Amino acid sequence: MADSVNCPQCGSARVEKVKYTMWGGMIGPRLLNHVKCQDCKATFNGKTGKSNTRAIAAYLMGTFVIVFLLYYLITMAR
Repeated sequence: MADSVNCPQCGSARVEKVKYTMWGGMIGPRLLNHVKCQDCKATFNGKTGKSNTRAIAAYLMGTFVIVFLLYYLITMAR
């Protein structure tokens, strides 16, 4: 993939965009430029080459807060 950095683990240029994950569905990987090395199977940010762990945690926390607020607003409207 031409617009991604090489794998930080093995140096391979064979990286592919992740289309779906359990933590982010189809939206999360696109927002975080999540890619996977086809040789060593490592996943990382395709633009920076760094781990997406912190960004994934922030994404999940943000999603939880939004869902909680929606639930709270819906239950308070009754």
